[in-house]
Amino acid sequence: MNSYSEVQIDGCTVRVVDAPRVESVRSRMPGQEDLADTAEVFGLLGDPNRLRLLLALLDGELCVCDLAAVTGQSESAVSHALRLLRAHRVVAVRRAGRMAYYRLEDAHVRMLLDLAIAHTGHTQAIHPERGGND
Repeated sequence: MNSYSEVQIDGCTVRVVDAPRVESVRSRMPGQEDLADTAEVFGLLGDPNRLRLLLALLDGELCVCDLAAVTGQSESAVSHALRLLRAHRVVAVRRAGRMAYYRLEDAHVRMLLDLAIAHTGHTQAIHPERGGND
């Protein structure tokens, strides 16, 4: 028979089986602001068009027109997406005269992309909303 304790969270009683472990995990949990910032980054990565841009930048920096050609998007759409990505420090820009060249901000962004690609490459996602996955 499992023994457990109960704690109050947001006015609800929650059963806790391993109280020391729960406390250890809760003490390492990032603050609300850090969680929100991280969720925003994943939200940016969740858009297929922005993700396509980021994957194009895995090979190095590209200008807006080249990114548009690579991804099949308009230059306007690419510029808009890059502004969002830059505001969240996912991409960085280097200016050379009138040209702007974009690159991934740092190794952490590259690592996120590499891990996501590796994950989808070795797992078969189930998408009931797409049908045909029986």
